[in-house]
Amino acid sequence: MSNLMNTYGRLPVEFDHGQGVWLWDKEGNKYLDALAGIAVNAVGHAHPRLVKAISDQASKLIHCSNYFQISLQEQVAAKLLEHSGLDAVFFCNSGLEANECAFKIARKYGHQKGIKVPTIVVLKKAFHGRSISTLSATGNPGVRKDFDPFMEGIIQIDENDLDGLRKLAKTNKDIVALMFEPIQGEGG
Repeated sequence: MSNLMNTYGRLPVEFDHGQGVWLWDKEGNKYLDALAGIAVNAVGHAHPRLVKAISDQASKLIHCSNYFQISLQEQVAAKLLEHSGLDAVFFCNSGLEANECAFKIARKYGHQKGIKVPTIVVLKKAFHGRSISTLSATGNPGVRKDFDPFMEGIIQIDENDLDGLRKLAKTNKDIVALMFEPIQGEGG
């Protein structure tokens, strides 16, 4: 019996270590890490430059709140702005937090335009996280079960239905944002 809440339906394998795109379980079986830690380990496991960078940083300062200035964070933000053409950067810990920020920006924009219930259009099969607002934008009934009522102002549409999206845009003037995954993880 596990002491952990059963939120993910864990599979009966425990990984011991990894190298690049490969993982090994405690019995020595080798696996291709096609999940990359749910898209977290984009450079693979035990990459020497990443391990050194993490070790160097941890030897100086593991965490510093955003209440204070962080020069490395400013440097990274400047590089991102240079390449993106955007005005500001919001660093966060997860996709859920990034999506929460996107919802808040879209809703604030809508309220500033006088829209009572700003509407965000999402794809039915997308997965955006497990908070109430991100579950509102997630179509999987199994993931949503038992957590309603959800946030208002979310409309789910089928993927690749551009005609339906065009019709929706013509009839609903409260749409302030479209949120979609260029590559759907849970939607296939």
